[in-house]
Formats: sequence, structure tokens, C-alpha cells
Amino acid sequence: MATRLLSSLTQIEQALLKESASNNGPSWEVTRMVNYHHGLARMTLTPPAGADSTQVRGAIFLQSYMLADGTLCFKASLNWQGSDAFPVISIFTKPGLDWQTESTRIASAWLAGPPASADAPMSFAEEHLSPLATAAG
Repeated sequence: MATRLLSSLTQIEQALLKESASNNGPSWEVTRMVNYHHGLARMTLTPPAGADSTQVRGAIFLQSYMLADGTLCFKASLNWQGSDAFPVISIFTKPGLDWQTESTRIASAWLAGPPASADAPMSFAEEHLSPLATAAG
């Protein structure tokens, strides 16, 4: 499980840098953190010194855990600086799973940027408290 966490993080980083380079996109300075004991990893992407100040930056968080049936599951949580969107991509191990394809899918989703605000899930306050304030107002 621990080696899959690190290799997935590496594959996502390579896919992200490769796809960005093939589209003449930006490059990033990448820092990584892995906690094998808790099955967590984080990749932080920041623009290199001297890059355009509007260049996207953010992080990809990975969590690996075992399901009740003993199969491995991964969750990749995507985050961009200045965005409230925090989409999650789940990967369930099954026969024929291509880890490289899944890593490329995660990298492509991050490169696509945060979903439009209409697609982003509402916060608890927006969903539950705004209607109450409107009704009381």
C-alpha cells in the first residue's frame, strides 16, 4: 500500500508536467510530502521564481486506504489557490486497472482548473443558513 501511494504521487506529477509541457503550458516547482503510516500524500505546485503572478498554483492530496473487502482505494482531492472548489476523484482497484491512466486523469483534472462556481458544491452555510436568513428577512 505504501509503495503504491508514492508511485501514484510520482506518476501524477510526471503526467501533470508532461501534459503541461506538451501544451506549451507553465511549469511548477513541486514539493511532496508522504505519510506512509496514515496513507496520506500531498503534492504542492507553485510557480517558479519570476513566473507570471496569475499562474495557477495549488495542491493534490492523496489518501489510500483499504475497503472492508480488503481492496485498496485511493482518493485524490484537488485544490487551487483562491478557489473554494475541492473536487475528489476516487480510484477503486479492480482487475485491469491501469494506474498510469488514472494518474493522467487526475493530472488532467487539476490542469483543467477549478470547476465553475455553479458546479462547485455549496458550503454548509450557503446550503442551510442562507434560506433561513432569506425567510427571516
